[in-house]
Amino acid sequence: MKKVIALALAALVAGASFSTLDAKKKKDKKNAPVAEVLAPVVLTNGCDSMSYAAGGAMTRGLIPYLLQQGVDTAYMADFVNGLRQGIELQKIANNDPREKARTVGEKIASTLVQGMLPDVQRDFTDTPDTLIEEVFYRGFIDAVKNDSTVMTAKQAEDLFKEKQKVNKAAKMEKLTKIGREFLEANAKKDSVITTASGLQYKVLKEGDGEVPQRSDKVKVNYEGRLIDGTVFDASSKHGNEPASFRADQVIKGWTEALTMMPVGSKWQLFIPQHLAYGERQTGQIPPYSTLIFDVELVGIEKAEPKPQAPKDDDILIQGKTPTVKPAAKPVKK
Repeated sequence: MKKVIALALAALVAGASFSTLDAKKKKDKKNAPVAEVLAPVVLTNGCDSMSYAAGGAMTRGLIPYLLQQGVDTAYMADFVNGLRQGIELQKIANNDPREKARTVGEKIASTLVQGMLPDVQRDFTDTPDTLIEEVFYRGFIDAVKNDSTVMTAKQAEDLFKEKQKVNKAAKMEKLTKIGREFLEANAKKDSVITTASGLQYKVLKEGDGEVPQRSDKVKVNYEGRLIDGTVFDASSKHGNEPASFRADQVIKGWTEALTMMPVGSKWQLFIPQHLAYGERQTGQIPPYSTLIFDVELVGIEKAEPKPQAPKDDDILIQGKTPTVKPAAKPVKK
């Protein structure tokens, strides 16, 4: 544990120590912070040691979190300065209602700018409407102040919900139109088969093995592409062995195809969005995407049957004597 704490603190101190050197390579080197020189740590008793260790332990996972938040570790001295200032402000806020309100406002602003705004912007991407940041912020602030000069909170909520509904439909139509037109043209090609669900497939190699059941675990090699040719996944990206999973634990288009393919087959699947990920953004896959997969079914891993309780006949066969209840004694008159 001490080693973990020491490493975490060393990373923090090292980042602060080298930040000035790294900052010199940047255009704003004139604004490089001067690392604060702290007094040496003196641990005089057990409480001191425990308190220091507790603080160090709380930094576990901090650096990865900062990187996730977009913090450049070349500026760790700035982070440490902000951290120390924040600690002092929080101490003041605990005893000052106005300072408390201001610091909470800053936290909400961070959530608004880094979380709420990007989420709404994603909702309105590829729609007739455009989200204007400054007007968005003003609407938020007026609602917090209960200022209904422009519109009431109820009017704002109703209008936003209506816009979400209309734009979602427009977005779905725009994004599905390309996939729909692709599938309509593809269905007319030789050797492309279309099922009742809308799944399309082309047999590249016909196998002669067993056909999996939904509950079977299958082994497959595959490559997945968008209809523009972008490769978003492949079994080769995850190692040299085929991928392994249950046939009913994947998207609907895969399950349908796998439960028709004999082992040894290689098919090309053309999966409409409603049999794929639908409106979900999944990695590199945009919402409402039609997908193309080359799938080779290598084998089936049958689930081992669950052991059943032995019957009396089984016990006799194994040479064991089953327990027999004694017959009831006659009742004397």
